[in-house]
Amino acid sequence: MFRKRLVYLAQLSAVGLTGYYAGQFSEKFKNDDAQTVMIDGKRVQSMPGLPIFGTVSAATPFSDVGSTKDRVSQIMKYGFPSLDNIRSYDDFVLSYDRRNRVPNWVFEHITKLHVTKNDQVDRSKCEFKPDESIHPFFRSQNTDYKGSGFDRGHMAAAGNHRIAQKHVEQTFYLTNMAPQVGEGFNRHAWNRLEKHVRKLTKVYDDVYCCTGPLYLPRKEADGKSYVKYQVLGANTVAVPTHFYKVVVGQASDGSLDMEAYVMPNQRIPDETPVSSFMVAPEVIERAAGLLFFDKIHRSKLNRINGKKV
Repeated sequence: MFRKRLVYLAQLSAVGLTGYYAGQFSEKFKNDDAQTVMIDGKRVQSMPGLPIFGTVSAATPFSDVGSTKDRVSQIMKYGFPSLDNIRSYDDFVLSYDRRNRVPNWVFEHITKLHVTKNDQVDRSKCEFKPDESIHPFFRSQNTDYKGSGFDRGHMAAAGNHRIAQKHVEQTFYLTNMAPQVGEGFNRHAWNRLEKHVRKLTKVYDDVYCCTGPLYLPRKEADGKSYVKYQVLGANTVAVPTHFYKVVVGQASDGSLDMEAYVMPNQRIPDETPVSSFMVAPEVIERAAGLLFFDKIHRSKLNRINGKKV
């Protein structure tokens, strides 16, 4: 009798264990399946810390044809300033600020070829347009800028991407724009800084440029400092108080020089030299909450803002 009970208990245990492991396998299969998504007929797993959607994506359909992957790697050769809502285009990469509806930063890699006049490229055919890869809640629209008194200011300059018409057209996505004072700034002082960066391609084989907005505090009459900025339109597009550019030039011998600029978003007298807006790069990093060119140790730079390191 006792032996029969032991056999019975052993059978129950076997059934229980079998059910447990079957359940575990089934649950794992379900979980694995839930964490994957089909892309072009292939099942891809969503890894922790790098969501397939929402954080990193291509603004245009991804293709293995050509050198799309290599181009992004080349542009971001010296590191990402941050990894928030990355959008990769054919010739530049940006991080989009969904709350303010402007970029956090925009990265470009330019050479002589990129800035040389190209008769096959016609800027007048380009139109400002919202980026459909951004969720509708977070998109800026042309109507936000209409009648505001502010220009749709390029962060990746159209003149830096003359290799192909498509490249220039992509710089007109509103994800690449931020509101800029037009007269005296976007069309003048800021334009002079953009031209200066293009001229650097005559000195360096490769020029890496990171551009973006800043929202800097200002001391008010009560003695306290406040960060205040205007917003535009129904989508409350933020008007930055300042803009920055951090540029690294790489010479043919591999030596690296850095320049860093901050300009106030206001009318600037024409006689003001671009060099007067140079600042230490760490000033921008602290203000923006970003790290620029973090794969380059500052001691490896030859010059910063023209001064020997």
